[in-house]
Amino acid sequence: MNTAFNRRTVLLAAALGASTSVLQACGGSDDEPQRNIVELAQNTPELSILVEAVVAAGLAPTLSTGSLTVFAPTNAAFAALLSELGLSKEALLANKPLLTAVLTYHVLGSRVVRADVPLGKAITPVSGGFFKIESANGLKITDGRNRVSTITATDIQASNGVVHLVDRVLLPADRDIVATAMAVPDFSILVEAVAAAGLVATLKGPGPFTVFAPTNAAFAALLAELGLTKEALLADTALLTRVLTYHVVPARVLKAEVPVNTAIATVQGQSFTVNPSLVITDQSLRTSRIIGTDVFASNGVVHTVDRVLLPK
Repeated sequence: MNTAFNRRTVLLAAALGASTSVLQACGGSDDEPQRNIVELAQNTPELSILVEAVVAAGLAPTLSTGSLTVFAPTNAAFAALLSELGLSKEALLANKPLLTAVLTYHVLGSRVVRADVPLGKAITPVSGGFFKIESANGLKITDGRNRVSTITATDIQASNGVVHLVDRVLLPADRDIVATAMAVPDFSILVEAVAAAGLVATLKGPGPFTVFAPTNAAFAALLAELGLTKEALLADTALLTRVLTYHVVPARVLKAEVPVNTAIATVQGQSFTVNPSLVITDQSLRTSRIIGTDVFASNGVVHTVDRVLLPK
């Protein structure tokens, strides 16, 4: 069995997800150059739609040079995307702006092998935006729309980088923090409060922001604690603004990046701390639990808290 046949066999096994171990394309004989990322994909049947997409977007030259990491969706992943978006393959390939935005969201501007993946932390592709990778029954990617993809093969080596195979096409975020909150029924009072305080435009801005978002039950408990009606709270814009901006950090901080037992500065100016159990202590020495983490938006991330935080 010759060396070239061995390499094609390894790549085909990777494309079919036959192995989730660390894979490397063979280097071939001394006089046979290693394939670049585009050539590697062209020689992998299960990446044929990806190759079509790369050519249609005019990205083949870009992906043939440099030092890159590509999360490569299989044909099955593209078929699932077309069903999800209600598009034909022809319509997707003809939409160059959409195609370029989606494809470049799968590319990192440096070589990142499996062992170097920053688990749980924000990863920024060349298109901007971010996603995260976590280890849970294998490697899972959460994209900007909070969809989850599985990495089915890793560390397929090319002359200009490394390829990891994924079973779902990644999509960048299409909602800002306000739109994200509006889509969650349990944040309805928070959305009313943000509007009453005139903070909608701010939280739709570029950010990035991290919002610790109180649930409706958290607001109900606050009203009882302060002896206020909801109408009275929403009418007191000075108090409302002070409280709401105390829930906003002027940076993107994912769960894995929260600085434990360290003062975290807020937009309001005062700080709070988070302990290793994800319990927040505010300036009034009240505690709140973070009960949901890492809901992604185009301009930041949202964590859910079970009690409204109060500045001093």
